[in-house]
Amino acid sequence: MAAAGEPTWVGAEPGRALAGAAAEAEAEAVEMCQELIRIPSVNLGEGDGDERAAAEYVAERLAEVGLEPTILQSAPRRTSVIARFEGADPSRGALLMHGHLDVVPAQADDWQVDPFGGEIRDGCVWGRGAVDMKGSNAMSLAVVRALARSGRKPPRDLVLAFVADEEAGGVLGARWLVDNRPDLFEGCTEAISEVGGFSYTLRDDLRLYLVETAQKGMAWMRLTATGRAGHGSFVPEDNAVTRLCQAVAQLGTHQFPIQLTPTVRTFLDAVSESTGVAFDPADPEGVVARLGSLARLVGATLRNTANPTQLDAGYKVNVVPGQATASVDGRFLPGHEEEFDRDLDAVLGPDIQREWIVHDQAIEEPFEGPLVDGMAAALRAEDPGARAVPYMLAGGTDAKSFSRLGIRCYGFSPLRLPPELDFAAMFHGVDERVPVEGLRFGVRVLDRFLAGV
Repeated sequence: MAAAGEPTWVGAEPGRALAGAAAEAEAEAVEMCQELIRIPSVNLGEGDGDERAAAEYVAERLAEVGLEPTILQSAPRRTSVIARFEGADPSRGALLMHGHLDVVPAQADDWQVDPFGGEIRDGCVWGRGAVDMKGSNAMSLAVVRALARSGRKPPRDLVLAFVADEEAGGVLGARWLVDNRPDLFEGCTEAISEVGGFSYTLRDDLRLYLVETAQKGMAWMRLTATGRAGHGSFVPEDNAVTRLCQAVAQLGTHQFPIQLTPTVRTFLDAVSESTGVAFDPADPEGVVARLGSLARLVGATLRNTANPTQLDAGYKVNVVPGQATASVDGRFLPGHEEEFDRDLDAVLGPDIQREWIVHDQAIEEPFEGPLVDGMAAALRAEDPGARAVPYMLAGGTDAKSFSRLGIRCYGFSPLRLPPELDFAAMFHGVDERVPVEGLRFGVRVLDRFLAGV
């Protein structure tokens, strides 16, 4: 009989069941990560992307082990794949495992390697999507394929979703599926996906594994200033470019107030307890400053943010344009959306028009329950120095869409990382890479985790 808190498998005990197939599953994860990277499923935004080849690859890998994937297109070449793996008790709520197939662009001249080469160097798989998130997709595929080949069944149904367009807000991917094919997710009560379950080393015998339980809301906006068009030689009067630049500069330097959400407070308490450094709620940035490369990731979850990212005005040097626009990446904390809107209006003033490009909700789930317990137990089984803690993601994932179906969404794609790796810099960064041993570790943890869901 399994010990208290340990999962019980239908078919065979997971560690031994995978013992013979473990090397194969771990090797498959690495190989499939490389192969997915070599499929350049680049998303340029505004509907310009192509996940078709990557979706067909995933569908083939699923069909090889007897699953019946469904391929869907929301628009030409914008392709997602869904499959259901029947569990021992289909009457229980199903677990959704979702990942996106698209990646952001990469400028080859900036990289040490071909960003779409899937090369292994210095113990890592290099390439666009290695971390975000073809490595995670490969781990999920490897574990599910090992399950199917062995004849084991997880306790409940698994719904596998590999979707398009996450890097542009999911309009043609997860959001389209939720709006048009919610039947594919019938019975799903909980979900796991990217940007969670990765390690942060505090000392040799203690690693925090950050499980994503919350996300800031997305508020991508376009700002527009209007003025009087005219000849560039005239005395400046009602210049749209000047007005816009003043507003953008004010917004870009504005410090939104610190707001400690339940998730961030729990995370900072855990860091304080683990390090022995006192946590002063009046100065949370003091704890964050001690987190090294993780500080950027966590620091952005202390407050709302608004970063100007694009400017557009004029068509000739000697013509004053009548209009100027800017794009801003805004992110708001769970429970603080109205406050964010009020602050924007106060900073920008009445003369700047504001419209949403993408606007999506903030989400926050409790760090408790059998699913969370299963994550912590699976991590400890593979790393005795593991401590699972909740954290908030400053960005967003497809969880925003799937949560609209009433699904409790978590970020759990486990990776044990070397302390020297700047993991946050890997997302959309140059020389993106994921440790080979991290992928192997993730396969083992996911296999154990799925035993107890």
